[in-house]
Formats: sequence, C-alpha cells, structure tokens
Amino acid sequence: MIGFMSSAEDVDHSAAVEEGRAALRAGRWADARAEFERALTQQESADAFAGLADALWWLCEAKASVRCRERAFVLLRKSGDAAAAGRQAIDLAISYLVNLGNQAAAHGWLARAARVTGPLNPNPLQGWLWLLQAFVSGPKDRLLHDALEFARTAGDTDLELVALADLGLALVVADEVDDGLTLLDEAMAATLAGEYERLDTVVYASCDMLAACSMAGDLDRAAQWCRVADEFMLQYGSPFLYARCRVHYGSVLVEKGQWDRADAELRAALGMAEDAGPGPRAEAAARLAELRVRQGRLEEAAALLAQFDGVAAVPIPAAAVWLAQGEAGAAAALLERHRARLGDRHVELAPTLGLLVDAYLATGDHQAAEETAQQLARVAEESGRPHASALAALAEAGVLAASGRIADAAGRTDVALRLFDRLDLPLDEARARLKSARLAAGSNPEIAITETRRALRAFEQLGARRDADQAAALLRNLGAAARVGPKHVGILTQREQEVLRLVGRGLTNPEIAARLFISRKTAAHHVSSILAKLGLRNRAEAVAYALQERDS
Repeated sequence: MIGFMSSAEDVDHSAAVEEGRAALRAGRWADARAEFERALTQQESADAFAGLADALWWLCEAKASVRCRERAFVLLRKSGDAAAAGRQAIDLAISYLVNLGNQAAAHGWLARAARVTGPLNPNPLQGWLWLLQAFVSGPKDRLLHDALEFARTAGDTDLELVALADLGLALVVADEVDDGLTLLDEAMAATLAGEYERLDTVVYASCDMLAACSMAGDLDRAAQWCRVADEFMLQYGSPFLYARCRVHYGSVLVEKGQWDRADAELRAALGMAEDAGPGPRAEAAARLAELRVRQGRLEEAAALLAQFDGVAAVPIPAAAVWLAQGEAGAAAALLERHRARLGDRHVELAPTLGLLVDAYLATGDHQAAEETAQQLARVAEESGRPHASALAALAEAGVLAASGRIADAAGRTDVALRLFDRLDLPLDEARARLKSARLAAGSNPEIAITETRRALRAFEQLGARRDADQAAALLRNLGAAARVGPKHVGILTQREQEVLRLVGRGLTNPEIAARLFISRKTAAHHVSSILAKLGLRNRAEAVAYALQERDS
C-alpha cells in the first residue's frame, strides 16, 4: 500500500481509473486491464481493484478476478460504503459459484453480503440477495418471484432481466418448458435491445437461455438468439463466460454443423472448466467427445471419456462410442440406467431414448426397441418439441424396418428427414437421408443411389468420416462409384463448401450470414471466392452448380 501521494500522482491515478472505466464500457478488456493496473501502481484503491476484477472476468481469468474483487471488498468495508461492498460480495458469490464451482465460498460471500447490507434501510441489494439465495439454498420459484417483484418496484432493470432469465430456466428445469422459454425470450429481447446498465447482465441472460434451450432440445431457438447477439459479440466478445455456458454454445454449433467453431468453443470450455470442478469438466469433455463421435474419431472420444473414473456423468457420448465399436449391450445397459435416473423428465429424455432404440436394435431386442420407441413418441407428443418428434419418427422407422415393414419405415423416415431439414440439423438430416436410401435400395436402386450421394456429400462437407464411409460402402453395394467428394470442391475451404450448399438452397448473403453466424461482408467474400475458384460468372451459375453437385 502506498501511503501519502502527491497531487500529481493522485490525478494520474484518477485519470487511469477513468480511462479504465471507459475501456470497460467499450468492451476493450485488455486496455481496461492495463489502465487499472497502471492506477494501482500509483495507489491501491477500491475503484481500481473493482475495475481490474471486471476486466479480468471478461478476459476469463476468474481466479485473478476474484483476488482483485476480494481486495476491493475489504477496502470498501473500511471506507464504510456498505452498498458498494455488498455489491462486490454478491459478485464474488456468483464467481465462486459459477466460475470456480465452490459452493462453500459462494455461501460465505452471500452471507457476508447480507450482513454488510443488513443495516441499510431500504436495502438496495435485497433483490440480488434473494436471487443468489435461490441458487445456493432455494426454494427457487418463491425467491425468484420475490427478486423480480423487488426489481420492478425498485426500478432495477438489470435485476429484473436476470430474474426473468433465471425464472425462465427454473421453469424449464421443472418441465414447464413453454412458459420458461417465453420468459427467456422476453429477457433476451430486452437485454439485447440494450435495456441494461451492467454488461454482465447480457452474460447471465445468455447463459440461462443456452442452458434452457439445450435442456429443452430447442437448438433452433438458441441459434436464433445467438444470431441476434452477433452485434454484441462483435463489440464486446463472447458473452458465454462460464464453462457450462460455453459448452452449451459449442453444442449449438455442433448441431448446426459448424464443427470447426464448435471444436474451438468446446476446447475453450474444457480449459475454463479446470477451475470449475469435476461437474463442468465432465460436461465439457462429454460434449467434445460427442463431436469426436460425429467426426468418426472414436479413439479420441474414448480418450476424452477415459479421464473419468466412471461414465455415469457422460452416458450419451460413452454409449455412442460403445455402440459404434460394436458393444451394443453395454451401451444399452448404460442408457437404461440413465433413463431410470431421468424418470419422466421430458425435456431431457428424447436423445437418450433415441439412442437406446438404436442400441436395442443392434442387440436384436426388437420388443424393447419397440417399447422404447413408443415411449419416445409419447414424450414427443407431450413436449411438442420438433426435435423430439424427429427423433421419434426415426426411432419408429428403425423398429418398422427391423420387422420387415419397409414401406411404413420409409414413410416415417421421410417425416424425420423433413423435420431435420426444417430445423437445419445437417448431420441428422444426412443420416436420415442415408437411412431412406437403404430402405429404397431393394425396390428403387436409382433413387437409393441419388439419395446416398446427397448424404455422402453432406458427410464429406461436415467431416463425418465414419458416416461418409458407410455411405460410400452403400454406393459400392449398389454398383455406383463411391466418389470421395464432388468435382472441383476440393479447392474450396470447408466454410466455402458450407456457403455453396446454402447458395444452392437459394439463400441470400444476409441469410447465409445469419445461418453461419458470420457477418454479411464475410458471406459476400466467401461467395466471391467460390465464383472465382470454380470459374463461375455469377450467382445463378453458382446455384446451378450447387444443385448439380447435390443431385449427382
């Protein structure tokens, strides 16, 4: 601690703090860090420590952020500013709970915040205290409703938006999916419109939205909100600053076929989870393993899962690996245990049931497969989720095909195919298309060849090696050439191949930008590059080329 300071040093300290605050408002986190560190070389102040804590938090340096915030709290307590000290204590409770996975420390800081602000009448932070109590002790609904009412009475917009988002997530967890998602839509709309004073409000609302959409299987809704958040991300960087939040974002990218970006996000989540405890680490590793399974990199997926003593925490990717390796019985047993743990939780059941049907069919237990497919159909009907309906249709098709009812199976596969296409889930769509081709192989080999080639093209563009090998094998069995990718496309990057596919579907540059989470300028650049590389004169020729390659 520097003792007495000259007036020049005091001015320099104040100027650095103000520069740091300006950098925080602009989202220039590294600049803010530098300014607050410069201020602290002149004087240790609560403002400088709190500002540095904010900058470090946005830079994903959670431990360093906590150390600075604790120092800010101590200085504010000594100064007698109870409200400001309480705010720092609340932020510490959040960081310990969500960033560092330390429930005991979160309890401690929440208690400290309550004690410090207790004498204040009225207490401006009472709503935030209720909000945090909902997560560290409960009961959630009552406390969240109290926090929301307090926010509206006090005019605290940040608290109102976070309480709305938290309540929405709590409702989804309680299987009141539609009501919960409605609240989350409201919170996201207001937040991304700029109805906030604190930038971290965007983080809290966005992470609640992603968690709820992931749980409900509503990835299209998550992708739509991520597109709306694009402007915020361009200015401030990713708002997905918690390990679990980053995992959910990576999962959306996986489902939407953005595997390069998904890989980067899930690796980042795995790194962030190092400080967050075994739960977030298991979840990050599980989602990255799921990506590796889709890519056909089974050994890498198994290695990711092997770091856990058991596989109870990561049942779906572990079962997918075992099923792909021919251990269908073990996969079925694992999924059965997971189904029992989930009980009647519709929002989480569908993926487990869909994979369990595949496992039963692989073991030859057709009765169990049929019963599970029927359960999945009930879940889809009661939940009203299109993704669950697609999984149910595909599961029913598998059961029908196993019993020799090929025409009926083809009809259910077509339903799944249309739903996956509508949801823009490229891998699921391609897999359904390949299943459709297999069903048509006996009666209409020409259609089977066409559909298999379309599936193969999609697998190659995604980088789904194992699926591509299966499609190529089917083509060979049908007496057709198993092409390892369309002519000329090898000179395109993976992203350019994705853009070409969307051009072929008639999307404009703004629509392509929205679909791929890129700027309009970047989309236009990709289209220009495609035209140059393929020797095409205009967009109409690009559409014709894409359609020809898709159907060939």
